[in-house]
Amino acid sequence: MAETINGQNQKTPFIKILSQTVKTGIIRSNLVPMFAGLTLSLYTYQISITDKLWEILFAFLGSIFVIGAAGAFNNLYDREIDAIMKRTQSRPTVTGEIKPGTVLWLGIIMAVAGIILLCLTTPLAGFLGFLGLFFYIFPYTMWSKRRTVYNTEIGSISGAMPPLIGWAAMYPDITHPAILGLFVIAVIWQMPHFYSIAIRRHEEYQAAGVPMLPVVKGVRRTYIQTNIYLIIMFGISFLLSSLSVGLMLVSLIMSLGWLILSIFGYQRMNSEKWAKSMFIYSLIHMTVVFSTVIIYSLMGIIFKL
Repeated sequence: MAETINGQNQKTPFIKILSQTVKTGIIRSNLVPMFAGLTLSLYTYQISITDKLWEILFAFLGSIFVIGAAGAFNNLYDREIDAIMKRTQSRPTVTGEIKPGTVLWLGIIMAVAGIILLCLTTPLAGFLGFLGLFFYIFPYTMWSKRRTVYNTEIGSISGAMPPLIGWAAMYPDITHPAILGLFVIAVIWQMPHFYSIAIRRHEEYQAAGVPMLPVVKGVRRTYIQTNIYLIIMFGISFLLSSLSVGLMLVSLIMSLGWLILSIFGYQRMNSEKWAKSMFIYSLIHMTVVFSTVIIYSLMGIIFKL
């Protein structure tokens, strides 16, 4: 589809088509938790940044390619339902600005390149990259998204892989309580975040036949389930105490604030405003928690040089 400017058709730049196909916005947002896991691993095991420069570069490039491949495969498979939903109707895979065969090869090349790059850090990081991609394509995109209200929970596994990949790229052992806590926080975070989107886009998901929880079970059930997840997130924050009481307190405070907003917001706002406030807070929560982990880790590395 060509853009229209002053009555004249303007061809969409290829770089923009490519960007929308691999979902660069999602790539950028997932690099933050990946870097949090990476820096936390460096700090935990007192590894010098200069000793891991190549691994850090490969971790970033590998993550970009794997996440981009997931976005490409998702756009390719979902183009029929994307054509129904207003927020996705302009995707190149819907408008025909990029051919399905091109998207398929793009996804394959990025997937292979990304996994190889991650394997150059540690085999575990490469395996986690493959696992995240596999979960996103098959259990989530090709199966659960159209069949069950628990599609968000299933998709959250792949969405929470970046911090594990970052950690494993520096040190091939993901059994430390701190990274397990960060992983579970990343998993739980996705339910309140995507539930809020589903409430605001209720009619679009319904028209597309995507059984999101608010569409099938209603806002009340979504509210209750959201609060259960937020309570779990609050409890999981204690795992961060194995590294820092400060990190634990930041996570506890942000999780508690989210739960309070959910309870009092639901009582005082209509469902649309409640969902909007929950969505905005989810972005603040992610930014604060993962940025704190990054800053804390980097400061710890610098001051121990």
